[in-house]
Amino acid sequence: MQETTSARDASSDDELWLVEHAPVFTLGLRGAREHVLAPGTIPVVHSDRGGHVTYHGPGQLVVYVLLDLRRLGVGIRKLVSTLEQTVINLMEQENIVAARRVDAPGVYVDGRKLAALGLRVRRGCTYHGLSLNVDMDLAPFSRINPCGYPDLKVTQLRDLGLAGDADEWGERFVGEFANLLQYSS
Repeated sequence: MQETTSARDASSDDELWLVEHAPVFTLGLRGAREHVLAPGTIPVVHSDRGGHVTYHGPGQLVVYVLLDLRRLGVGIRKLVSTLEQTVINLMEQENIVAARRVDAPGVYVDGRKLAALGLRVRRGCTYHGLSLNVDMDLAPFSRINPCGYPDLKVTQLRDLGLAGDADEWGERFVGEFANLLQYSS
């Protein structure tokens, strides 16, 4: 992501990378090691994204957002809001009430975090992105203070009664995100 972002110019395409990671805890720029309570055998990796600590693992959709904000005519706050609104809209389509929090970026259902955000902007271009818990082992979240919040509970689509894997939800995410940004290419 860093290399792609550094090599971007005005003609570079915007990209969304959809991935699943092997188990890993990542510490963002504001991440404090004391929020990693018991990593065990799961690696802890420092990242240049925003935010504190989170967990990534199989069954979680990670959307890396490589966009030229200037070309799109949006600021970082608008991008964060659009990423959150994408998940909120997907949940609304399933009759689930999801919301953002002013004090903690991400998307929540009944006070439990469903999606986390951590971005970086360099030369007007973004990288890193959003993670959406789809159908995964949530136990590693109990080994950290997710996003730097002690006792923050997390949830996932499966526990909300929603079927589908990360690939299926990735397709839905891309469609809704592009729609909200009125993006066409």
